[in-house]
Amino acid sequence: MNLRPEPLAYELSAPGRCGAALPEPDVPETALPKALLRDDLPLPEIDELTAVRHFTRLSQKNYSIDTEFYPLGSCTMKYNPKVNEAAASLPGWRTTHPLAGAEFSQGALELMYRLQAMLADIGGFKAASLQPAAGAHGELAGVLMIRKWHRDRGDLKRVKMLIPDSAHGTNPATCSMVGFETLTIPSAADGGVDLAALESALDDTVAGIMITNPSTLGLFERNIERIAKLVHDAGGLVYGDGANLNAITGIFRPGDAGIDVMHFNLHKTFSTPHGGGGPGSGMVAAGERLADYLPGPVAVRKDGRFDMAMPTASIGRLKAFHGNFGVLVRAYTYIRMLGAPGLRRLAETAVLNANYLKAKVEKVYPLKYGRGCMHEFVAMGTVAEGVHTLDIAKRLIDYGFHPPTIYFPLIVPEALMIEPTETETRETLDAFADALVKIAEEARSDPELLHSAPHVTPVGRLDEVAAARCPILCYRG
Repeated sequence: MNLRPEPLAYELSAPGRCGAALPEPDVPETALPKALLRDDLPLPEIDELTAVRHFTRLSQKNYSIDTEFYPLGSCTMKYNPKVNEAAASLPGWRTTHPLAGAEFSQGALELMYRLQAMLADIGGFKAASLQPAAGAHGELAGVLMIRKWHRDRGDLKRVKMLIPDSAHGTNPATCSMVGFETLTIPSAADGGVDLAALESALDDTVAGIMITNPSTLGLFERNIERIAKLVHDAGGLVYGDGANLNAITGIFRPGDAGIDVMHFNLHKTFSTPHGGGGPGSGMVAAGERLADYLPGPVAVRKDGRFDMAMPTASIGRLKAFHGNFGVLVRAYTYIRMLGAPGLRRLAETAVLNANYLKAKVEKVYPLKYGRGCMHEFVAMGTVAEGVHTLDIAKRLIDYGFHPPTIYFPLIVPEALMIEPTETETRETLDAFADALVKIAEEARSDPELLHSAPHVTPVGRLDEVAAARCPILCYRG
């Protein structure tokens, strides 16, 4: 197999070739500071046509939601309507500048003000802030708010955060960054939080609980109100991880069940292309207890005009300027176009698609928790002796499908975490299910076929552990 079919730009270089012509400067020339110059920077010399063809060929090797199914569990890699991209690209939005001031930014501020209100209402909260730039950033905001609330009350002994073992993996890291200790709460036999374990963990050192609902198991926490009451009665607060909001939007409002603060992933639920590191938005919304603690500034309306202001007990600013504004425009457009009925249908379809796909494969791929799922489900790749989930994932590539999330959550052996999202057709789901069933048959009849997969890619199976631990970050001719 040819492991390097596509030469790198450096290898296409030839002395004297140039693909750019800069105009004559219309300002005085100034020498660059020597500290900014390097003698050992051999940039490639290539013409424009070669550069265009090179990067176009590379782009065609990329896996894209615009061309194929992307069933990554917990990531909501769904198709997003192009109209939202068009809205975010309108000149008035695209060229606005955060230093222009409120006087010249009334349209942008009004959009933010309206979006805050919409999102707070969708979640059942009193107020919202658009500051955080990602889901984990929203987690950080929420936990900082909880910490400040306790400290303002003089309750300094609350240094512990409870985290169910079915929560998102970023939750413990967020708590550690804030300085909290973490205590894992196990799942019960039905996949929900073990209430007995929760009650035994609650004492006057607990600041709160971080709970993902629906959980990473793809299950709705049926005891969410009971859990919130237990934590509140013990003097703690409840943080909700809203990354899986697309399963419950328009149907269930977390704030109504006792959640005190929650982040929403606008880049997952509300229509910004997700993946590749951004841009994102992990805006946070809060109920009565914590509304004044939201990060700021937030958009406000006074005397018919819009401005930015800090909540009275705010944890402060978390990001330069006012969040990733293009993401906010996409979310606003998406919500306005769908309306309340459309948002509910979004969630219903996400749940329907996941349960349909689960029903198609669960006789072949066993489930640790067999009850109805929400937007995603977690199967087990235990289909044949000696074959593992990684083998199944790699073989899926040969069938033209991006593998789902694997080996997470950790509480499910050989986990295959599959989320079809609300935008995929029945035909796509059928084709994916058929591929999974066929791979299970291959695992029993010809396991080596899976062990050596993938077979149709530019490179074979890579040593991913070595790649992660010893990455090659720059070109070395």
